[in-house]
Amino acid sequence: MTRTTSDVLEEFRLRGISVAEWARHNGFNPTLVYQVLRSRHVPTRGQSHRIAVALGMKRGLLEQDLSLMNQVAQ
Repeated sequence: MTRTTSDVLEEFRLRGISVAEWARHNGFNPTLVYQVLRSRHVPTRGQSHRIAVALGMKRGLLEQDLSLMNQVAQ
């Protein structure tokens, strides 16, 4: 089950951390994390996808294994 923005913000509140602190700790741009949380940025690929997956808001993989593309090209 994926989490909602409210779920994520409540967990931050319970842990006593800010969104920006979580973003920096995980190597993400804080502004982009806020955009993902506010649904202003559709997390379809790239860093926004990785943010949504790391927050549990989207199912997906965090690894950037591009070998699938290499196998298709061969």
